[in-house]
Amino acid sequence: MNIPMYDAVIIGSGAGGASVAYTLTKAGFHVALLEKGDFLKRSDFSKDELAYCRRNIITPDLFNEYHIIAQEKNAHWVETPTYESGWSFWNGNIVGGSSNLMSGMFHRMHPDDFHLLQKYGPIEGANIVDWPITYEVLEPYYTKVESLIGVSGKFIPHPFEPPRSHPDYPFPPTKENGIVTLFDKSCRSLKMTPLVTPRAILSQDTSDRNACYYSNYCGSYGCSSGAKGSAREALIVPALSTGKLTLLSHTHVTQLFSSTKERIETAQCINTVTKKRFSISGRIFIVAAQAHESVRLLFNSASRFHPDGLGNTHGQLGKNLIFSGGGAGEGVLHTRTLQDISPQILMQPGYFFNRSLLDWYYVDEWWDGYFKGGLIEFMFSHANIISQALRHTYHDGRLQWGEALATRLQKTFTQQRAIRFEVFNDWLPTDKCFIQTAPNHKDIYGMPVGKLHIWGHSHDMKVGNYLAQKATQILEAMGAEYIYSDISATPAPNLIAGGCRFGNDPRTSVLDPNCRVHDIENLYVTDASFMPTGGSVPYTWTIYANALRVADKIVAHLHDL
Repeated sequence: MNIPMYDAVIIGSGAGGASVAYTLTKAGFHVALLEKGDFLKRSDFSKDELAYCRRNIITPDLFNEYHIIAQEKNAHWVETPTYESGWSFWNGNIVGGSSNLMSGMFHRMHPDDFHLLQKYGPIEGANIVDWPITYEVLEPYYTKVESLIGVSGKFIPHPFEPPRSHPDYPFPPTKENGIVTLFDKSCRSLKMTPLVTPRAILSQDTSDRNACYYSNYCGSYGCSSGAKGSAREALIVPALSTGKLTLLSHTHVTQLFSSTKERIETAQCINTVTKKRFSISGRIFIVAAQAHESVRLLFNSASRFHPDGLGNTHGQLGKNLIFSGGGAGEGVLHTRTLQDISPQILMQPGYFFNRSLLDWYYVDEWWDGYFKGGLIEFMFSHANIISQALRHTYHDGRLQWGEALATRLQKTFTQQRAIRFEVFNDWLPTDKCFIQTAPNHKDIYGMPVGKLHIWGHSHDMKVGNYLAQKATQILEAMGAEYIYSDISATPAPNLIAGGCRFGNDPRTSVLDPNCRVHDIENLYVTDASFMPTGGSVPYTWTIYANALRVADKIVAHLHDL
């Protein structure tokens, strides 16, 4: 059988995989990029709420491909398949991965995030370790992402804004709704510093991408203008133009195979449309299938050389799974109670509410001494019409219909607007939060599914609730009504990391500081699974930056082969 041979084979086309594909093809190497999902182009994306938010046209059917979620209840672990709960842990199985569907709120990790143990000390029950690299190592790649992906913003000096080698972002901020003036005024009255949120969304046209057209449908939707800095738009399309990239969509990798202990030789694949099985060979292999799926693949690639899974010589594979701690909340601004802002400004569609707060990234005013805090992000509640309408079909516990429902919806969509906040704080790594496989549960391709044990440390809840209290104070100062918050140890599945922790010691980590599997010389992992701690910001910018850093190491590795 003639097996295709490439310089590098990359499994997963999201931020972690596409960054490596871009760097390697620009350096002249032949790369195969394998993606289980379809290759959707700009013209394929729509704002169909039913398709993207109700029917999940860009993720697998949970009866065909699912996960087992284990949660502790009354001192017992209860396991539930996601086809029963409907709780999907698929985050965009298309070329470019979940980066197609992000809201594009980009924040760098703070230098202290790389040294949590050194800075804040141990916390009982948490497996906190310092990163094997520093912020200074990653900073040039954060800067590279700004121009390569396209980040729009306005840098405002702040004690907890990470230091920058470039004075500002390459593009000015995206357009803002005038209501932010009320937000800024309210923050300052409370002695808080409002910051302009940097976004991976173009505010200006470039030679090959169009600026944002302000549909207000970003999160959960693909971008039909090219403005959003998805891996597909910013990295894969340029990589394809080199002629060095072979993009194989509808390609699910079920196993990495080798006839020796030290090197991977082939990726065993199946075409998800034709069901044909085939193999691909490479000199270097890079896994970037999203943290939980990368771990599943490494477990399912067990062999006589690696009987417990690739990278699991010391039992660390799948350990220290992390999510984003925190939660969300909301308040409603009504045209009849606005302060110094016209109703027309509040109801103006499209423009962003680009504000965030870092005032409590480090806190020394509450409970025992000082502690690591986090980020609060403010935005308009999502524009999904169906979701908003469904929330108002009941009033005082009674179903509304006819004229009463019509009147209620008319007021909802013309006289008020919800301001949402999201809290991001560390999800501490623990022994109780980890991934393994479930041999008795298999997907339609015969591959054991992933079993995710989800457990949140009580410290995370304390920090999240502290930040939520600060956020609600701002909404109160703005004159918002119906304010609530929900801080939970049940995580959002779109921010998942860990499971392949990197570090200097093979006994306590899966990857070395360059994200190469310790005992396999040609296998790298470049999605968020490398992170030993997650910081208190969304992961995407750090995934891009670290993958670009690792890609430079892989280029050097290939030159040495």
